[in-house]
Amino acid sequence: MTSRLPITGLDTLPANLSADASIYVKPLSRSPCSEPTSAGMDAQVEVLVRGATNVASIVCTWDVLKAWSAGLSDAQAQSVTRQIDRMDRPYSAVAGLDMNRCHVMGIINATPDSFSDGGKALAREDALAQGRAMVSAGATLLDVGGESTRPGALPVPFAEEIARVVPAIEALAELGVPVSIDSRNAPVMAAALDAGAGVVNDVSALSYDPDAMALIARRGVPIMLMHALGDPRTMQDAPAYDHVSLDIYDYLEERITTCVAAGVSREMIVVDPGIGFGKTLEHNLVLLRDLPLFASLGCPILLGASRKSFIGRLSDGADAGNRLGGSLAAALAGARAGAQFLRVHDVEETVQALRVWMAIEGMEVK
Repeated sequence: MTSRLPITGLDTLPANLSADASIYVKPLSRSPCSEPTSAGMDAQVEVLVRGATNVASIVCTWDVLKAWSAGLSDAQAQSVTRQIDRMDRPYSAVAGLDMNRCHVMGIINATPDSFSDGGKALAREDALAQGRAMVSAGATLLDVGGESTRPGALPVPFAEEIARVVPAIEALAELGVPVSIDSRNAPVMAAALDAGAGVVNDVSALSYDPDAMALIARRGVPIMLMHALGDPRTMQDAPAYDHVSLDIYDYLEERITTCVAAGVSREMIVVDPGIGFGKTLEHNLVLLRDLPLFASLGCPILLGASRKSFIGRLSDGADAGNRLGGSLAAALAGARAGAQFLRVHDVEETVQALRVWMAIEGMEVK
């Protein structure tokens, strides 16, 4: 079961909505990263109307949606207009990276216990060699983490996390691509930024450390906000949602609003639905299908599905080192849905898959 609220399919948009109903707009013909979502008003869109007891799903065209929204309450009409406007507005560059394309973000775990490649980049030289190979293969961003966030992982003392990531970041910063620090702790973020990182990737969406949001606002750096249900120790303890995609959408929208109120520029925010972080297999699959929904938040999208356990569950229990095929399938699904960032372990293979897929689709290979 993926949702507590039943989902009802309707043939037409409802004529009357309760005042407390929420409306969500999901494009069904989203062009990968480059074109405005509602270009071509005869293209289809899924409208999700969330009430107290159910979620209604209606497929219509953009022009029908716009005409219908004119008859809604002021607040509901403004919500629909705001979502459409966000999807049509071009994204600003993030860390100097063009958001009109899909970027491959290479994972470098400076940890002894990460679920897939713990221990491979603990030494500065190993991290540099790994990063150099990723950049050569086509990675345009490198993500360095010093605290495992696998299910059941325990927190790492700040000093130890800093000691793991700073030497790696100092070395990787010389490779000519942006480096992000994967941390939920403000002291680690600060040390990493001082060492040469230019982006912060926080699995807690700046909710774990009370000092983190002020740090991001003060430094003016891009921030990647991810959804996680609970922390790594508890997140897989029977996760449940009213509607997984809409609950996560609401959470990310709240975090964006809170960040902007604290002085973080909206143009500096990237959102991540958090595949595998407090989600069942079914939750993850629904999120991958619903990824275009998050475009209406008005921020670039990050997808991190590489080698996740749901792939193993779909492939006879394959361990993390044997999930390349599933990782590539998820990456291509994310690119097709319009994700701007794919966070992956297998950079060379992902870049190759993207280039072949783009060529088949007749897109310019970047």
